[in-house]
Amino acid sequence: MENMDLKYKSNCPFCDINKERTRIIDEGLYVRIILSNPRLMYGHLLVVPKRHVERMSELYEEERSELISKVIEFQEKILNLLANGCDLRQNYRPFQNQTNLKVYHLHIHLQPRELEDELYSECQRFETQIFSELKTEEKEKLSKLFSDKNQ
Repeated sequence: MENMDLKYKSNCPFCDINKERTRIIDEGLYVRIILSNPRLMYGHLLVVPKRHVERMSELYEEERSELISKVIEFQEKILNLLANGCDLRQNYRPFQNQTNLKVYHLHIHLQPRELEDELYSECQRFETQIFSELKTEEKEKLSKLFSDKNQ
């Protein structure tokens, strides 16, 4: 796994970011806010730690604090300047290969949203068909699994 980690870090577009030619719009001590490219919608931002990590649990406390503060700051900017809503999303999918759509570097998506926007019209309206009711057995099993006693 160590060699794989080095491979992804050395090919990481967020670690190799060139400030002169990129989409950086804000920067703190520990994180950058960049325009997503490719983007899913107008105003799609990424909040990216400067240090190469893949999971939130790998962040130091200072990094985590700045990351959350920047997410809040730029979500408010989106809501005040661009859209009536904003989706926050962070994915951890080590089972997928790295591509220009999947990067092995933690980042949080901030996506401006409107009622029945293009993302909703093209795909999210179908999500309602895959939701199911939480069954008692599942609730009990998962509650037990995730309880503090098991960690």
